[in-house]
Amino acid sequence: MCAAEVEQNHHRQARGDCFLCIAPLYHTGGKMHWFGSLLSGSKAVLLRGIKPDWILKTVSEEKITIVWLLVPWAQDILDAIDRGDVKLQDYELSQWRLMHIGAQPVPPSLIRRWKKYFPDQEYDTNYGLSESIGPGCVHLGVENIHKVGAIGIPGYNWEVRIADENGCPVKQGQIGELLVKGPGVMKCYYNDPAATAAVLKDGWLFTGDMARMDEDGFIYLVDRKKDVIISGGENIYPVQIEDFLRAHEKIKDVAVIGLPDQRLGEMAAAIIELKPDCQCAEEEIKVFCAPLPRYKRPRKVIFDKVPRNPTGKIEKPRLREKYGALCLVAAQTER
Repeated sequence: MCAAEVEQNHHRQARGDCFLCIAPLYHTGGKMHWFGSLLSGSKAVLLRGIKPDWILKTVSEEKITIVWLLVPWAQDILDAIDRGDVKLQDYELSQWRLMHIGAQPVPPSLIRRWKKYFPDQEYDTNYGLSESIGPGCVHLGVENIHKVGAIGIPGYNWEVRIADENGCPVKQGQIGELLVKGPGVMKCYYNDPAATAAVLKDGWLFTGDMARMDEDGFIYLVDRKKDVIISGGENIYPVQIEDFLRAHEKIKDVAVIGLPDQRLGEMAAAIIELKPDCQCAEEEIKVFCAPLPRYKRPRKVIFDKVPRNPTGKIEKPRLREKYGALCLVAAQTER
């Protein structure tokens, strides 16, 4: 019920709306956004497929008004439009009033591209966890497009805190762990009191995400706590570098991970997936990264496919395992 109320409050579902559910139903982002339609008694369509033409054709034929996407799906739609594989004039899309995204950090450059093709469409970003009704504990709000890049403000009936390792609030603008509190926080992890105690303290859910809050109260996701790279004593937040690299015209997707380094402890490595038919050299990427502070520039560039799971999240543990092992082999060979 909490999920339905939060979603309905944020996106104003009415009887005439039609929600397109693409995400697998085991993913909270898919079904919890759908729950907003339950309060309005409005229609929903389930789509088994993520090809751009399938999505646009379904929106057109089923008169879809609300679509929740993952970053890769939005990227694929834009790339298909750019290539001419799909032509927007072939579809009836005027009723499509809202596109919103969640489940991972959203590159501002992606939304700027999206708004060029869909200027009259509302946009929202949603943040949430399975432990907190999925999406909705933080959201941007359709009226706050000028703050694109932020995950937003506390959602309907939710509280938010940016805290240090002890749960105490940090100063505004400083990076800390994102904590949330509200009626949708889970009761516990099933049969795991130790894991529950580690993330639930005084009603606050410790999300494991690092964030900061600006002077207007908008929250910016910095990175997962476990993904932070410590290189030569400096904290490097991969999402910041990923957002920068996605502005490169040849890059389709990118993941930045920490790899073992004998001198620095860890080094930042960029795994880059190029757009189809594009060629790029490592030196071109390094020149592109020159505006970044020196310690944030990737020390290793790897051209490869960026693996994502069915919910759109980059599989960084898999990448660390794959390329970390190669680093160890290389280090042993050099000796």
